[in-house]
Amino acid sequence: MWVTSSTELALTPTCVALGKFDGVHRGHQRVIQPILPDVTASSHAYSTVVTFNPHPQEFFTGLARTWLTPLDEKIFQLRSLGVEQLVLLPFDKELSALTPEQFVEKILIQQLQAKRISVGQDFCFGSNRSGTAKDLQVLAAKFDIPVTIVPIETCASPERADNSDASDSSIHQTRISTSLIRQVLQNGDIRQANKLLGRPYTLIGDVIKGQQLGRTIGFPTANLQLPKDKFLPSFGVYAVRVSTLSETLNAPEYTYLGVMNIGNRPTVNGTYQSVEVHLFDWSGDLYGKKLAVQLEQFLRPEEKFSSVEALKQQIQQDCIAARAFLGG
Repeated sequence: MWVTSSTELALTPTCVALGKFDGVHRGHQRVIQPILPDVTASSHAYSTVVTFNPHPQEFFTGLARTWLTPLDEKIFQLRSLGVEQLVLLPFDKELSALTPEQFVEKILIQQLQAKRISVGQDFCFGSNRSGTAKDLQVLAAKFDIPVTIVPIETCASPERADNSDASDSSIHQTRISTSLIRQVLQNGDIRQANKLLGRPYTLIGDVIKGQQLGRTIGFPTANLQLPKDKFLPSFGVYAVRVSTLSETLNAPEYTYLGVMNIGNRPTVNGTYQSVEVHLFDWSGDLYGKKLAVQLEQFLRPEEKFSSVEALKQQIQQDCIAARAFLGG
């Protein structure tokens, strides 16, 4: 997939999906679907996701934010959907000042040569977010460019998703959004988060040397270094599927089952936050490898045990529970 921060270097013509796309969740996937390559088309236009860097909220507040999908992971997820190009529009004073009309004519028509556009129903653009999805449809029609407005994707409310009759028309539907997924992850409800995402929540990072305490109690772990702007779910222990990746984040090379701990390791007087993965039925050297860890089930919160032996016994129980859930 071609990635660029310059519209001058973009591959054209394009079919464009516009939005922020943090998480590449089910709603985002529906927005992207209409612009994916059409093998029956007589001419080719590059399927292109157009987003903003930095996030407009970061630009206006000056505050850094964490992401469900940092850039490398966003590329990984978009590529898996079949997207051919990612354009990161530099969000600056000049871009933020463009009127909706100027944005369409300068960015979409002149620079990206858009032939088709797809946006979510709640998409806003232009100075002061004054342009709506309907406005975009009207403006693009002047250039004979069709705009698909994708309805908001919803799901059953988390508190009712597992205990309500699916045939009950009164079930409350909630809009799928990045903020909702972040809230669900903070609550440790990884299964609901995965439903909202349409895929397992994933941590991608490099294996680095840790304190190597796990091997002294029979549970060696891989210490994972994540991007600093990666959003972490609730501290605790998770059942996970782990894949080794190439440096270019291509298809997984091997996949294993395991348990992962996110937290400060209070039993061994940990002084910093760590992400550690124990793989079942594995022996070897993972240092320097890039791992993709798919979170499948939240097993328990992080806690401080009375002794290392008590911790060891609990990890044994965690492994049993994870194997049972993962079917390993």
